[in-house]
Formats: sequence, C-alpha cells, structure tokens
Amino acid sequence: MHDLRQAGAKAAEIMADHLEGVAERPVWRPVPDGELAWLTRQELPETGRALDELLEDAREHVLPYPMGNGHPRFFGWVNSPPNPAGVLIEPLAAALNPSCAGGDHAGPHLERTVVRWLAGLVGFPHPPGGGLLTSGASMATVICLATARQQAALADGWDAREEGLSGRPPMVMYVTEEGHSCLHKAAQLLGLGARNVRLVPVDATYRMDVRALRAMIAEDLDAGLRPFCVAGSAGTVNSGAVDPLDEIADVAAAYGLWFHVDGAYGALGVLADGAAAQYAGLERADSLALDPHKWLGVPVGCGCALLRDPGAARAAFSLVPSYLVDENAGDLGWFAEYGPEQTRPFRALKTWATLSYLGRSGVKRLVEHTTGLARTLGAMVEAAPDFELLAPVTTSITAFRHTPRADGLDELNRAIPVAVQARGNAFLTGTRLGGRDALRTCILHPDTTEQDLVVLLDEIRLAAKAL
Repeated sequence: MHDLRQAGAKAAEIMADHLEGVAERPVWRPVPDGELAWLTRQELPETGRALDELLEDAREHVLPYPMGNGHPRFFGWVNSPPNPAGVLIEPLAAALNPSCAGGDHAGPHLERTVVRWLAGLVGFPHPPGGGLLTSGASMATVICLATARQQAALADGWDAREEGLSGRPPMVMYVTEEGHSCLHKAAQLLGLGARNVRLVPVDATYRMDVRALRAMIAEDLDAGLRPFCVAGSAGTVNSGAVDPLDEIADVAAAYGLWFHVDGAYGALGVLADGAAAQYAGLERADSLALDPHKWLGVPVGCGCALLRDPGAARAAFSLVPSYLVDENAGDLGWFAEYGPEQTRPFRALKTWATLSYLGRSGVKRLVEHTTGLARTLGAMVEAAPDFELLAPVTTSITAFRHTPRADGLDELNRAIPVAVQARGNAFLTGTRLGGRDALRTCILHPDTTEQDLVVLLDEIRLAAKAL
C-alpha cells in the first residue's frame, strides 16, 4: 500500500499537469512512427514492473497524443472534455471494483439516484426502476429497441425471446435520414434487418416529415408488414435538429407504435432558455437514450436508457439463474434483468460526482454557454462572404461550408477537416448534409470562447488556401 500511496500522489500530479496545460498544446497531432511502434509492438513483460515506471511511460508515450477533445478548440464529432469531478472520482470506483448487476451495496443504490436525476433534468417520466446506465447510447438503444420488439410481439400474442422472429411478418422501424447509425446497428443486431428500417424524409430544416411518416406506415400495413417502432431525434449529430416529437408521438399513439427518442447528444438542450417548446413531446416517449459522457462531460463511457415502463425492459431481458437468485432484491430485482450486461461497472459514481459538481444550475449554464456559442458561430458564418450556413442552429452544433469560389466546393469542404486538424490549432470534422459535403462544429467545452471561433474560421481559410 505504501507504493500505491506514493504512485497515487504522482498520478494525481500528472493528471493535473496534463489538464492544466491542454490549452497551450496543439489540439491534436499525429502519433510519430517511433511512438506508434512503442504503442503497438510491445511485448508482455516477463516480470512485473513498478507502478512508478508505468506512470512515467504513460506520461511520456500516452498523454502527449490525445484525441484532442480536452482542448477548447476541439469541435469534432460529439466528444466533450472530461469533467474534473469525474476525473477525480473515477479511481475510487476502480478501488471498489464492484459489479453493479445488483445487490445491496453502494453501486446499484447510487445508480438509481443518478438515473432519476438524469430523467428529471430532461423532464422524462421516471417510475421506480425506469432506467439504467450503459456503456453509451449505442447499448442504450439496443436495450430500448429490444424492449420495443418484445412488447410488439407480446401484443400480437407471441414471445420473441422464446420463438425468435422467423415466420413472423417483418417488424418495421422508422427513422429519419438524419437518424444516428446506432439505430441501424441495433436493428441489425436484433435481427430486424436493414431492409426493415425505413428512412423517413426530412424537411428543409432536417426534421422528420411527419406526413411522410404516416404514409409510410399505412403503406407497410397494407403490405402485411408489422410497424412496431418510430425513433425521433432530440438533437441530430449532423445539424442538431430536433424532430417534431409531439407530432411523432401522436402518430405512434394512433398506430400503436413504440415511440423511442434518441437524445444521446441533444436532449439536455431542453434546458436552454426558450428551448422547451421545441422538445415538446419528449416526455411522451416510451424510451429515451441519453449519453452523460457527451454534453455533461462524464468520463467515457456512460450512457443511459430511460423507460416509461420498466417492466417492459424486464420482460425483454430478465434471466435469473439459480446461482444469482437474491431473496433480498426487492420488487425491482437486479439491474442485470433490464439489459444484456451481467457484470456491470460502477458507472454511477463518476456520473453522480459530475452532476453533483455542476448542480442543476451548472448543467443549465453549460448548455446555455455552448448553445450560445453555436448561435454566435452561425451568425459569424452568415455574415462572412466566404461561408454558408447549411442548417438552423438548434443545439450546440453548427453546420456550414466554406465557399471561397463557385465550383469544386464538395471536394474542397471534404478536404478541409483533415487539413485543419494537421495544422494543430483547431479540430473540426466533416459530414454530408442535404447532399452536400459540409463542415460541422459541436461545441461542448465550457472554456471555449468567441475568440476560439474566430481562430477556427481563420484556420479553415488558411487550410483551404493550401489545398
């Protein structure tokens, strides 16, 4: 334990030094060949190494080559910097090293509180047991859609878990063209088949076209298929668009469909001043996927599946062998009965610490700050003659493109992100939006400033000139 105390103090110093100096270092830089060889070609040591040596190796070979998301000018994908409370607390979860499948210990009890807090932040109904933490929104989506699949089967008088899907009318799910890939992966994993995921058109603001949704459902019913779920987005990754959730809820209710909302990134946007109206209907969903490791900055990985009826998830997943029967589990049973994971890490501790450190007002302040900067960037883009805004700014994502000339804009904007990244002064990523190659920024860092946005646009211009 003496070695651990000494090494622990040194580890804390290394972590603090790293986080303190992030803004002064390049946002990102490629791993040079020598370091790549160290990272990828090591042999397992024959004998154990000292803790102090391991820390020195991490300081020298790992920390200098981050993804970049800790930097205030990292605008790529949807990756936040780590919240300091989560960084501080996470080693304590490792020290306990419990399995949070269930049982009467701190982990499962704290998880129930954290899930209740998350539901309360976004205004989602929370019956006792109505959710669980996951590795991320991808796993949360699998849980929610598996639950929807089982409920549809039970409503039709059969059991998908017992019988499988063979010989039954194909189950059909509806997502927009802007829906996240995790919805498609979940459908494939659950045996629904990619061909049975319908892509609902979007309107000019990249929100689901509800009239088209109705028509597609009616067409599939006439064809003898089994529509079972519609998934709306509370903040898409491409543009931050929020689908008309209340209208989608009406359609789901009319046809008896499960209504799932992908709020992994954007659901917390409901906390911004004046934003509540555009999220109307979220509270009507049967399930909601959230990612505390996105906007909140909980260290990766922590997602959350919220369910209006926790019994539905239990019906989809509960399997308790004799060696796991717990007579003291109570009415809610174990978390392992509500999803596919049996051994579950103590995700609740870092999430509890992050939320407690921020408080409700701090979460709201973070959302206000980042959405405000996204709107500022949108205004800067619209005011500049060599940029074009491609979508309304709804959350903390701004989608745009560089237009310094009349032709070859797809090729130019496709090449810009890598060129900007290589310069090291800012980091953004590209996408396709409305059939055009686009640039997009996602602002999640609490220390990002308006001056950082100025630097970003200048970096895009400089990178483009060299292409």
